[in-house]
Amino acid sequence: MNILPLIADSVPELEAIFRDLHTHPEIGFTETRTSAIVADHLRSFGVDEVHTGLGKTGVVALIEGKGQGNRRIGLRADMDALPIHETTGLDYGSVNAGVMHACGHDGHTTMLLGAAKHLAATRDFDGTAVIVFQPAEEGLGGARQMLADGLFELFPCDEIYGMHNVPNGQPGKVGICKGEAMAGAAFFDIEVKGQGSHAAQPQNSKDALMIAASLATELQTILSRNMAPLEVCVLSITQIHAGAAYNVVPQTATLAGTIRYFKDEIYELAAGRMQAICAGMALAHEVEITCELRDVFDVLINDHDLSDAYMEAAADIVGADNLNYKTVPATGSEDFADMLKVVPGAYCTVGHAGTVALHNPGFVLDTSILPVGASIMARIVERRLAL
Repeated sequence: MNILPLIADSVPELEAIFRDLHTHPEIGFTETRTSAIVADHLRSFGVDEVHTGLGKTGVVALIEGKGQGNRRIGLRADMDALPIHETTGLDYGSVNAGVMHACGHDGHTTMLLGAAKHLAATRDFDGTAVIVFQPAEEGLGGARQMLADGLFELFPCDEIYGMHNVPNGQPGKVGICKGEAMAGAAFFDIEVKGQGSHAAQPQNSKDALMIAASLATELQTILSRNMAPLEVCVLSITQIHAGAAYNVVPQTATLAGTIRYFKDEIYELAAGRMQAICAGMALAHEVEITCELRDVFDVLINDHDLSDAYMEAAADIVGADNLNYKTVPATGSEDFADMLKVVPGAYCTVGHAGTVALHNPGFVLDTSILPVGASIMARIVERRLAL
């Protein structure tokens, strides 16, 4: 392992930052404490500019290199936590009930701060590093909000890079998937408005609960009977709500869930069939059914050449033997995809010793990953803006 010297010397500081962020997690668009801490550290590192409030709670910093070049490389980390009650038992566990950094964004933020400290101290590059701390990655549209607020108009980037921790028990293993790497995602809400009745007289009802149950089953035929077998799509019903009493047939029921896909035409097919099935069920049962879909994440597409460049930078830190250029596409989603839709770049994964899955209340990020991620992010700037 070839951790950059200044970052290696900063490990105690980085671990202290990480522990503090982990103890005080904040849900998307409420990361006011987190963003203030990030901005304060950036100023203490001597970056050239610090801008706050972009995307509500986002932070952007600029670091000028020694050279006079005008190229700009962006680095991005997410800051938000999840609505999960922590069960790790860590002595620095969350003090905010029902909120936890169960995805490691506290680690990502810390790694980018480590990279910023190195780049501001050394400035061994020709151009500008654009350091982006994004709020609300967990399905709330933080990237899109930053873009709507003019992220790349105010702070143009020629390329941009991000990363995510992976609790795979393989410390220092860096992976990338070229091309379509992570699925696009949509969320849906379906409401069935039927007719309630006494449970002893169901013939007087138009049973919203039974119709919702049938819908949950029928919607799965979209994958099995409307899509070619080799296409990739996930349609998951994750919520059904109906009823409040033992002796009442409920008048209304709701379903909710998500669609994951790698091709826009596959999403359009799934969305169209969902609407048609809901309309058909409404007609068959003489009830009202509404189906609302909202696109949440784009498909994350890694640029092929920049993926190679990112792995070459990672090789400088972890060694070529620890690289995986053929990580399989993930059906999970990541809103860094929205930034990559505007500016070319790449998104890699960095393994660590943890083995409890992401989004689990027992997830623990192995802090040995902090200097690894920070060094890789700093190194890609130095390579792409070489003096």
